[in-house]
Amino acid sequence: MTLRLDSTLSLVCPSISDVCQQVAPLKLGIMASGNGSNFDVVAQAIQDGQLNAQIQVLIYNNPSAKAAVKAANRGVEAVLLNHRNYKSREEFDQKIVQTLQHYGVEWVILAGWMRLLTSVFIDAFPDKIINIHPSLLPSFKGIHAVEQALASGVKITGCTAHIACLEMDSGLILMQAAVPVLPDDTAETLHARIQIQEHRILPLAIALAAYSSKVTLTLT
Repeated sequence: MTLRLDSTLSLVCPSISDVCQQVAPLKLGIMASGNGSNFDVVAQAIQDGQLNAQIQVLIYNNPSAKAAVKAANRGVEAVLLNHRNYKSREEFDQKIVQTLQHYGVEWVILAGWMRLLTSVFIDAFPDKIINIHPSLLPSFKGIHAVEQALASGVKITGCTAHIACLEMDSGLILMQAAVPVLPDDTAETLHARIQIQEHRILPLAIALAAYSSKVTLTLT
């Protein structure tokens, strides 16, 4: 475990002390529905030389998603696939899979993707889909996880990076960061502190999941 004594008051587990050096960068496909802050964090980690990877494509399902703007600013191709234009979740997921495969994606990163995955998607990228969720799973699955934590009265919550599977917000946990719930917290203030930790652990979790074959992470 790594305890970081800073203004975020967080506990991150596990730590990574030894990472293999690899030549070929990991080919990522990132999927987002909103602001794209986690997309930006992964892209910055790559730019800073912390993560040996390249973003092949961003897929977004909300026409007004700011993630598309962030992708354009970084020269990453963004593809809009609006779920409202498809008759079923399976048809929608099949189109996503085809798009990711077209761009040669190896690992899929769900960075604020607000749609449930079907077996069509899961089976196309088995054990290679990483999700980031704003709670310490298995607690507070689904939407409004921060509000759920506040309503429950827990004193510690946080975020989880995990391998996605068919069951919502389940699958192998890669990394977690714990964040204390302060007495005067609102959903907005607590979520802001949790998001700081999401940004810390997502690039680390990508490396942890795939470094043995293709990813290099440099810890500073």
